[in-house]
Amino acid sequence: MNVLLIAGGWSSERDVSLSGAKVIHKALIALGNTVTAYDPASSLDGLMEAVTGKDFAFINLHGSPGEDGLIQAMLERVHCPYQGARPAASMLALNKAAAKVLFIKAGLNTAPFHLINERPEKDWQPMLRYPLFIKANTGGSSLHMEKVDTHDQLPAALDRLFALNISYLVESAVHGAEITCGILGELKDGRENPVALPPILIKPATGKVFDYTSKYSPGGAEEICPAPISEPLTRRIQAMALTAHQALGIEGYSRADFIVPEDGEPVLLEVNTLPGMTPTSLLPQEAAAIGLSFEQLIARLMELGIAREMRRRAA
Repeated sequence: MNVLLIAGGWSSERDVSLSGAKVIHKALIALGNTVTAYDPASSLDGLMEAVTGKDFAFINLHGSPGEDGLIQAMLERVHCPYQGARPAASMLALNKAAAKVLFIKAGLNTAPFHLINERPEKDWQPMLRYPLFIKANTGGSSLHMEKVDTHDQLPAALDRLFALNISYLVESAVHGAEITCGILGELKDGRENPVALPPILIKPATGKVFDYTSKYSPGGAEEICPAPISEPLTRRIQAMALTAHQALGIEGYSRADFIVPEDGEPVLLEVNTLPGMTPTSLLPQEAAAIGLSFEQLIARLMELGIAREMRRRAA
């Protein structure tokens, strides 16, 4: 097939996107495809020309554009198949506050939160238990995030964060094991059936938070797959990940992140619709645990995207 590999973009996660694209490019070539690279940052208005004559678009963007559904919406206008979530599901998942509203409606356990769209008054205090995490409402890779242990630290943290002029989610911190669980679709009689993958236990090597440094530095975290947890807890996390995937209307694949307190119910943090895609990234590790190589995972995602486009055209 003739594949357009879309990576880069203009978000703060641009470097992560381009790094993953190098490995995806090799996998696509190994699968016998012809690959053309396209970076929306170079010319968004060039996307329509770039996708002309292509059989498939593989998206490896993080943040906006990509996870916000913009690129997906443009591809759908020209009937080009792509992998993963469609525009509406992408937008809902990227907006952490909107996603949490839907998680609560679906009966999922998530941390209490406030959405703040502008710098609050100097004496503002959230009705939440300290310590707090404050993180960008629409973003990933743990960028633009601060931990606030006491109310005295809050004003300075807000001053630093709101210098960036973006919206933030304020959450009560939850302490426990950090676990992530992917969902991967499989085709049955032309229809997609989402299946939960084996969860991964994440142990950051430095500090107590799986932050940007832990995620992308060599040796930044130990990732154990399958997670060494009980079978009932495994099933519970997988069920929650699947419910979150369906609550947001996601297709293809996703990855849900959890904190599991020692004596409590798993707490769902967020869902990623374009998870990291290198052989050592979290979801590919989970796919490998059920016998799918990185190339086979890429092929599965393309198969799902093409089947969905065929269903759309038939409808």
